[in-house]
Amino acid sequence: MTIRPITPSEKQAFDAVVNHPLQTYEWGEFRVKTGVKVVRRGFFNKNKLISGFQLTVHPVPHTPFTIGYLPKGELPTKEMLSELLKIGREEKCIFIQLEPNIENQEGENWKLKKEHLKLQTAAHPLFTKYNFVLDLTKREEEILADMHQKTRYNIKVAKKNEVEVAEDNSDKAFKEYLRLTKETTERQKFYAHTEDYHQKMWETLKNQSSDKNKLTAHLLTAKYKDKILTAWIVFVFKDTLYYPYGASSSENREVMSSNLMMFEAIRFGKKLGLKKFDMWGALGKNPDKNDPWYGFHNFKEKYNPEHVEYIGSYDLVINTVLYQIYKIADKLRWLMLRFKKQ
Repeated sequence: MTIRPITPSEKQAFDAVVNHPLQTYEWGEFRVKTGVKVVRRGFFNKNKLISGFQLTVHPVPHTPFTIGYLPKGELPTKEMLSELLKIGREEKCIFIQLEPNIENQEGENWKLKKEHLKLQTAAHPLFTKYNFVLDLTKREEEILADMHQKTRYNIKVAKKNEVEVAEDNSDKAFKEYLRLTKETTERQKFYAHTEDYHQKMWETLKNQSSDKNKLTAHLLTAKYKDKILTAWIVFVFKDTLYYPYGASSSENREVMSSNLMMFEAIRFGKKLGLKKFDMWGALGKNPDKNDPWYGFHNFKEKYNPEHVEYIGSYDLVINTVLYQIYKIADKLRWLMLRFKKQ
């Protein structure tokens, strides 16, 4: 087994062995444009790439130290963690957070493995441990029948009001997406990426290829009387459609444009021959209705997707003393941000 950096000429081979948009070479190229350092490693058997990972390195302000982040990778192994420790020391990482794209089906075996690999439960997870995934191989009629009755009714309301959903990758539509994203975050009072982040992501990933093995982004819009009320950016990678970004207007909510958008996104994935629709996050079982994310969870749940639990987020601690200091500082930072939002 040989472990070494991935070269640009190995982009296609790298994408072939990873299984999530955030691990693709294209996503790394986008992150580089935002000023973030990207590190890729490949595991080779007789010159054949058999697996790999990609992490981003983020500076801790006003210090010489950094934090590593490896989202949606494979199940950690001794060899993988050994290489991550090496990278972490080279990059002066306090810790590297891992959020494997692995469903929680190993039970006690994973708990024992986690302890054996000396991983700590993440102090501040970034990705939710839960998700909704819809089976796109079902017939459209079956998907409709499985939905909540109120959701089916809302889809009919949107159609009756002549709401139109279509893919629109134009500059004009993207500007509306940015405007609606700003409006939505202010209305919902949650944190979102900057306009520059969204622009660079779109420039890098917007649909330029029919190759499903290459990550592509697509902008879907829902219009009512020629005005965009809802705008989503969805990803296509391999056999899966992903819904990472969505925004909506506070106007004309009675026409139910978001309900039709979700249904048309499902149809969009089916037309492409995709097998799954990853809805990019959910709350856990029996969620608190007062949770600020409950509305998003409830909206997705009514389309009757499978509720999936992953193994969770873990920190590979490299500098124990600084890690303890960082945890305290991070808690204080988030308390201050919440206070400002109120």
